[in-house]
Amino acid sequence: MIEVVETMPLWALWWVWMAAALLLAMVEIVLPGFLFLGFAIGAALVGLILIAVPLWLGLPFLLVLFAALSLIAWVALRRVFSFTHGQVRRVRDDVNDG
Repeated sequence: MIEVVETMPLWALWWVWMAAALLLAMVEIVLPGFLFLGFAIGAALVGLILIAVPLWLGLPFLLVLFAALSLIAWVALRRVFSFTHGQVRRVRDDVNDG
């Protein structure tokens, strides 16, 4: 008798979301601006949720969860690392001045 083993789809595996988070964090290093870092944090949080609650969650639910967590992370990063209202960054010395 052949036993049928049901496998989980790729998007429901926690390590896929963690790998995506690592990839997005590496993209953030190349293209800084906190945009990809927000996506990386969102993907990592989805991965952690899938570790804690290994339920069969559909792709639409996971994508909405990823989008919401990424947006929250991006807003939090903007609040923590942005300048206060009306403040500008002024560079007085150039690295090439000697």
